[in-house]
Amino acid sequence: MSSDCFLRNGLLNTMNSDYDLIVIGAGPGGLAASERAASYGAKVAIVERDQVGGTCVVHGCIPEKLMTYAASFLQFFQNADEYGWGNVSCQFDWSQFMKAKDQHIEHLSQVHIKNLQEAKAELMYGHAQFLDAHTLEIGDRRVTADKILIAVGGRVVKPALPGIEHAITTRELLELVDRPDHLAIVGGNHIAVKAAGIMNALIPKVTLITSEEQILPGYDDDLRSTIQTQLSRLGVQILCRSQVQKLEREQSCIKITVSSDAVDEISATTVAWIENRTPNLEGLNLEQINIDVDQGAIAVDGYSSTSQPNIFAVGDCTLRPHWTPVAIASGRAFADTEFGDQPCAVSYENIPTVASAKPEAATIGLTETQARDKFGDAIRCYRKTFQPLFNLIGESKQEAFLKLIVEQQSDRILGAHMVGEYASEIIQMIAPAMKAGVTKKHFDQAIGVHPSLGEELFTMR
Repeated sequence: MSSDCFLRNGLLNTMNSDYDLIVIGAGPGGLAASERAASYGAKVAIVERDQVGGTCVVHGCIPEKLMTYAASFLQFFQNADEYGWGNVSCQFDWSQFMKAKDQHIEHLSQVHIKNLQEAKAELMYGHAQFLDAHTLEIGDRRVTADKILIAVGGRVVKPALPGIEHAITTRELLELVDRPDHLAIVGGNHIAVKAAGIMNALIPKVTLITSEEQILPGYDDDLRSTIQTQLSRLGVQILCRSQVQKLEREQSCIKITVSSDAVDEISATTVAWIENRTPNLEGLNLEQINIDVDQGAIAVDGYSSTSQPNIFAVGDCTLRPHWTPVAIASGRAFADTEFGDQPCAVSYENIPTVASAKPEAATIGLTETQARDKFGDAIRCYRKTFQPLFNLIGESKQEAFLKLIVEQQSDRILGAHMVGEYASEIIQMIAPAMKAGVTKKHFDQAIGVHPSLGEELFTMR
């Protein structure tokens, strides 16, 4: 199908463009949109200035998950003796792991490149900026498209503090060549909490510094308390209600001046700043094409359309939830709508999310506070705390925690929150049930797999 004659929703496009679609950004959303649009016969190009795969594959979710697996061995090694395996060495080779991790990420990046090739989507490398609503400049090349999708993701923002140049971000943290002896993490969101739990199993000391009253603002209060308590028991030093004033390099360490009730100064090998992220819009030249921006993000409607009728946006450069599956779903929905004659809007309600990695914790739906704000006293909460079977022989004392939030009149499950092994696998399977209107009675009537953590969701009274 030629780019100057494209049929979409019964309307013939006669614009003489180089491409039917150009996607800026080869992260999850951009890749999903490119491959889906190409499957409909569109002539597609995708532009990337970094490694193909985006933040998730290269600098975020995947390396983080691989590091979580590495950290998981500690629990088994510590309990090996009780389970009959004798004493197992707990020495972690940071360099060996990082090398293996980098090789796997490169492999995944190449897989995505191959997928683009098989979809017949052209991959371009370089920085893209708008010249007009249909024209992009990529290096010394100018290209035109009927439609353009912005999928550039987000980036970490560090504050203007004295010595802030000594702090790294999550990107550098996941690429450290040398293992830090003491890592100080500034931030209390899920990214910071996951990093703290993972690194605590791999390095001698971790300190988590947050200005909040408690870690994980916005999450269910019981979940937050459980995770914070368990992190502390595992050895993470947590400083709440603490503001970093400045950083100073002192030989091999960084001195952190803190406004806190607990301490005034901390000396760490490495400081990772993991507080705020912002859409990565710098250098796109959006002002040239009058794209509406809301709170620093590209404003879009339910179909990912911007204020320019032929320009769209998905992923972390919008105000939608910043999760990889959201970007993928949005990218595919965009392609279905614009090139597949299948108008599709994504529902962003009840998205399962991981709040912590070590201990593992996941959540879906409303928190208790949100539910009470919406339904008042017409809700009922079910809680359960117990020792998993694994702990009955081993030395581990981490408790599992489950919580269900129910609207009494309809008996519908409004929220589910869990701390424990496989929490992410268990909680995400509640998502389709909640979309179908699952009730507490359905849970009560279900029969689980024994012995398992998930079965406890069906025994809560």
